[in-house]
Amino acid sequence: MSAIVTIGIDLAKNVFAVHGVDATGKSALVRPSVARSKLLELIASRPPCLIGMEACSGAHHWAREFQNFGHTVLIMAPKFVIPYRLSGRRGKNDAADAAAICEAVTRPNMRFVPIKSIDQQGQLMVHRARQGFVEQRTATLNRIRGLLSELGIVLPLKAAVVRREAMARLEDLPGWANTVIGDLLSEVSHLDERITQYDHHIELMARHSTESKRLMQLSGVGPTTATALLSTIGNGHDFKCGRQLCAWLGLVPGQYSSGGKQLRSLLVLGARAVLAAAKYKSDPISRWAVSLEQRRGYWKAIVAIAAKNARMCWAVLSRGEAFRLPA
Repeated sequence: MSAIVTIGIDLAKNVFAVHGVDATGKSALVRPSVARSKLLELIASRPPCLIGMEACSGAHHWAREFQNFGHTVLIMAPKFVIPYRLSGRRGKNDAADAAAICEAVTRPNMRFVPIKSIDQQGQLMVHRARQGFVEQRTATLNRIRGLLSELGIVLPLKAAVVRREAMARLEDLPGWANTVIGDLLSEVSHLDERITQYDHHIELMARHSTESKRLMQLSGVGPTTATALLSTIGNGHDFKCGRQLCAWLGLVPGQYSSGGKQLRSLLVLGARAVLAAAKYKSDPISRWAVSLEQRRGYWKAIVAIAAKNARMCWAVLSRGEAFRLPA
């Protein structure tokens, strides 16, 4: 049997598809149905080779497991695998997906997803849980607005006003309306406590991380942005330059990437803070930000500042102590 040099795996919850090829590109391992309990045994029995997978739930876990056996593991975004899949009905099944992954992972210009450690994934869980609580709070406040509008009480979008006005009118609400709005306001207070608790978790993570402390020296980068960046891209070595990170985040012209929606939002929020404070400062970056706003408008200036911050964050992570902040 020819030695297998590349393996593509179509990940799933219970049944996986595996496709391996030799040095000539000929199929040498075709397993369209591998049980979850048998996958690790199958990969462990093969000599070290290149393994490709799509980025999905469990991909980082399997990547770490396969690396323990000496394999080189690369993870790709699913949209980059689609062009290598067979067209027509034959092209959309697990076996065809595994073959497409096996082909795509060998392409010289393919872009890959950084493999996360268990600590990075744990930190990302904190951020995702916090974001979930924020979304729940927003949804609950919108539910309060919607229910009150049924009673002819129309409130503005601002969250603080919704809280204040709903609480002020609570005693005047009849019967079950009083019970429902009271319970929803109580739920909002509970979510506030949860979000505050997770903010403390993030601050604790930032305090115990040297890289996060370096990132927080940049204007517009706080504990939330610093720890989210660190847990998502690690040392940044999977990006050739800062602009490639900006493209992945969707912060450069002509890009519509969705690689880091939460990171993009955090960087944009930080950029707004930088621009607001720049009017009272005289350092080069502040002068540049104010001048850019005057020339190109507020939102283009915000995106440009966010992109600059992203490039500097990449420099901080990739160069470490060798990076020096601009004077």
